[in-house]
Amino acid sequence: MKLFVFQHCPYCIKAMMVAAYKNVDVEWVYLQNHDVDARIEKVGANMVPILQKPDGSYMAESLDIAAYLDALDGQPRLAAAQQGEKIAEWQRQIAPFNGPLVHPRWMMIELPEFQQPEAKAWYTKNKSAMIGMSFDDAYAKSAEFLAPMNALLAQLDWLVLPSERGHTLSYDDVNMYPTLRNLTVVKGIEFPARVRQYIDEVTALTHIPLYDDVAV
Repeated sequence: MKLFVFQHCPYCIKAMMVAAYKNVDVEWVYLQNHDVDARIEKVGANMVPILQKPDGSYMAESLDIAAYLDALDGQPRLAAAQQGEKIAEWQRQIAPFNGPLVHPRWMMIELPEFQQPEAKAWYTKNKSAMIGMSFDDAYAKSAEFLAPMNALLAQLDWLVLPSERGHTLSYDDVNMYPTLRNLTVVKGIEFPARVRQYIDEVTALTHIPLYDDVAV
């Protein structure tokens, strides 16, 4: 099987973390960010992740792929979500700060989906429009976005650690971890001790690479 992904994409991380957690034999294939046709020809839409199943067919939608990979061996392990509303509300609250913080930084580190100039140009154009400012302006205003982001991170005292539930994962983790993992690319982010422990524990179970060493 093949999983077509971007390394920076939180939806892709949802599928990637389950594949690793379940030790599924799947090849990660990194598409170039601007190559919309490569996505449309597979699933009829500009979206990732995309899973190519053993029969050669394709499927999309990150949570559908996660469920498929979890059940592939007939022994699904992901626990049901318990904190879906809390996670959705917290992500809604961070949205005005998250985009301006992470989007410019993907252009400042090496990622496989941005190996071509066209890929960087396509992403910069689209995400600048999404956040309503240039990447240069967003980066220059990092301190203005970091303060409220760090304050919202301090509110995550309700996170349940994998070590508190037998070192297992749930759909809450699938929905929450990718956002926190991506914030490791931001220098100056302040993860409370419990949030940092959560990130590290989920990382240990999924082997998803973090960005602490290249944070900007």
